[in-house]
Amino acid sequence: MRNLLLAGVAAVLVLPAAVSAQSNVEGRVTKLESEMRAVQRKVFPGGAGQYVQPQVSAPQTQVQAAGVPATSALADLTSRVTSLEEQMAGLTGQIEQNGHRVRQMQDQFDAYKRATDARLKALEAGPAPIAPAGQSTPLAMSVPAGTGQTRPGRTSAATAIATGDTAATPAGSGAANGAANAAVDKPATGDAAEDAYLYGYRLWAAKRYSEAEIQLKKVVADYPKSRRASYAQNLLGRTYLDSGKPSLASMAFYENYKKFPDGERAPDSLLYLGQALTKLNKPADACKVYDELTDVYGAKLSATMKGHVETGRVAAKCK
Repeated sequence: MRNLLLAGVAAVLVLPAAVSAQSNVEGRVTKLESEMRAVQRKVFPGGAGQYVQPQVSAPQTQVQAAGVPATSALADLTSRVTSLEEQMAGLTGQIEQNGHRVRQMQDQFDAYKRATDARLKALEAGPAPIAPAGQSTPLAMSVPAGTGQTRPGRTSAATAIATGDTAATPAGSGAANGAANAAVDKPATGDAAEDAYLYGYRLWAAKRYSEAEIQLKKVVADYPKSRRASYAQNLLGRTYLDSGKPSLASMAFYENYKKFPDGERAPDSLLYLGQALTKLNKPADACKVYDELTDVYGAKLSATMKGHVETGRVAAKCK
């Protein structure tokens, strides 16, 4: 009788401890499931229902024989939960490290892009020298429709555009031909529009003007929505200007202003348009272009650009 009483007391004491341990394990399992769902959302953002299947299956648990105390299975479950928690902590750490590396790569790419844009702009910033006014054969001029950006009472800058081709002076001296024969590498940045423009720019810098014209036209035609379209159209005008074709240059500059008025090279095109018209012995039209440039982009012009405008006004003898 006494032994039965002691056994009953022992069972009463052991039962609460087992129930408490089981409750603790269930709480840890619930927390682990919540963390796993958070990791799944981090790995698959916006991918509902996409879950990673475990690569290692759980070990086969052996069926406990009747009469084996429950504390053995509970201890095994506790050990497994602890192992899962450690694996979860390691996985979370790896995700954070990967995210940090991605941010570093993005920062480095942004810095490279800013530096490249700054170098290209610096190389293109210097306007071509303005030749003295005067040309033996005057060109017929037309007045296309305005762009809607001119100030009241003033004719659009389009009034300065020549309607036909003129005999261009031959492009090329011995040095220019030597530069044209040099190899020009094609860039490979992974951005098709960027690569196409940079290749055209390199052809222009190497004085391979005929090839540069073809490449820059292709950039504008293939990537009209890219920011490089404005760059390419402006550089096309400079290519014509540098190869002795001011009439074609004036049309190319005007096209950039008309098609891409908000483009990054629209102000530059108006500046070069004024210079081209001065070379075509059209100082009055050049003055109108400089007025258009000041009216539309005056607040955005740099001090250097304003200096070039004043120089152009002096060359065109603007009032």
